[in-house]
Amino acid sequence: MNFISDEELAQFVKEDSPYGDLTTWLQNPKETQARFKIYTREKIIVSAMDEVVRIAKLFGIEVVYAKASREIANEGETLLELKGEYIKLHQIWRSVQKLLEYSSKIATTTYKMVSLMKEVNPHCELLATRKTIPFAKHLCMRGVLDGGGLPHRLGLSETILFFPQHRILYKDFNEFLKAIKGVQLRSPEKRVAVESETFEEAKELLDAGIELLQIDKADPETLKKIVEYKNSNNIKAYILASGGIGLSNVKEYASSGVNGIVTSKIYCQGMVNLGSLMEKI
Repeated sequence: MNFISDEELAQFVKEDSPYGDLTTWLQNPKETQARFKIYTREKIIVSAMDEVVRIAKLFGIEVVYAKASREIANEGETLLELKGEYIKLHQIWRSVQKLLEYSSKIATTTYKMVSLMKEVNPHCELLATRKTIPFAKHLCMRGVLDGGGLPHRLGLSETILFFPQHRILYKDFNEFLKAIKGVQLRSPEKRVAVESETFEEAKELLDAGIELLQIDKADPETLKKIVEYKNSNNIKAYILASGGIGLSNVKEYASSGVNGIVTSKIYCQGMVNLGSLMEKI
């Protein structure tokens, strides 16, 4: 589902050393062999290890050990051990460590949020928005998937979601609802989602047969009322909660009974704390 080509991985490394590594070249190490390790200084969910291993192989470096993506790594544990030419190890060092640091942070945050959600709502899914780090969608999605989350919208081309900004084409709410019905008929293979913010409007949308409601910036109590209204009236629809939901409040929002939590918070958590060691063989 989430594939980065060998060409893209090679280009990623090339951005850091477009004309080689001047420092190691000036050292004149000839064909010196070295061993390189990356370890974690905190408990994390490992992510992007598949891509890291592929980078090592692209540069002719032996992978002695690699902790699998989606696994838990405890403080002090080795994530990766490589062996090869000193110059080549230095060339890929920071690139592979950055991949692991950023992607594993997303995965770890995702995993923590999913764990908190499942405690109170086993059927609620964590859905990551398309507000990914610019030019890093592959990496962001890798972290989300490795952490146990799912993509909310990978882009505009495969999903249908009407925001309030889309309603300006219609003279009133009733005309908007009529248009939505037409979109549903024209898209039998896809759910049509509508974003709303209030309990009153959510009721109207549910009564009108909207299949998927995204409730933005509502408090958990309002969400609970919407879910209860849907269930008590036997309405077949899915309810998503979005807007400002992160580690500190995801459990409270999940307890409202919604089907999914939509979040961008996982993308702005920084990096996990990794260290590295290199030794001459």
